[in-house]
Amino acid sequence: MNATTSLGVQGITEDDIATYLAQTPGFFERHAELLASIQLASPHGGRAVSLQERQMDMLRERIKGLERRIIDMIRAGHDNEALVGKMHRWTCAVMLARSASVMPQVLIEELKHEFMIPQAALRVWNVAEPHAGMPWAQAVSDDLRTFAASLAQPYCGLNSGFEAATWLAADGAPPQSLALVPLRLGSAAGECFGLLALGSPDALRFQSDMGTEFLQQVGDIASAALGKLL
Repeated sequence: MNATTSLGVQGITEDDIATYLAQTPGFFERHAELLASIQLASPHGGRAVSLQERQMDMLRERIKGLERRIIDMIRAGHDNEALVGKMHRWTCAVMLARSASVMPQVLIEELKHEFMIPQAALRVWNVAEPHAGMPWAQAVSDDLRTFAASLAQPYCGLNSGFEAATWLAADGAPPQSLALVPLRLGSAAGECFGLLALGSPDALRFQSDMGTEFLQQVGDIASAALGKLL
């Protein structure tokens, strides 16, 4: 018969005892000798340890857990600081482009450089006549325009034969994973006028469950810059 059942026969359960001790903080002050006599199993082996020693073990584990959390927070802070620096340098490079005609190429090259993206390309439609012959202004299908306009947020995932993947062929083998970022005028609900395609030979680089906040920011900056070409 276990302890709980045995106590229950006498009308007192372990829960009753636990409740009493929690509501009577002076109990162990009046019976200090009990603290020294209580023996518990150590989590680090089968030996018995005193209540005080077990409490110290629990505190050490709690402190270790807090230390790990602090280290993770510091690492995340450093990662965020580095990301902000990359975004700042990329934005400055786009703004400092010598002319509107070279700005899209600067945008792509600096994006690849700062964020170590293997493949990147873009297409902009309905551009002003002086830019109509540029590589990034080449015609795209109506299906692609419709697809880009339907994106409420960037697409991330495997390359399932997207038309945009063919733009990345110049950078090497066909990408295994893609991020497709719509370019819009003014806001998320604005008219879609282009698509930014990022690719990687690594099928896990752009995954369907990854966050898209950073890509949305990239799209906002790229849209603000490229919108001047319309």
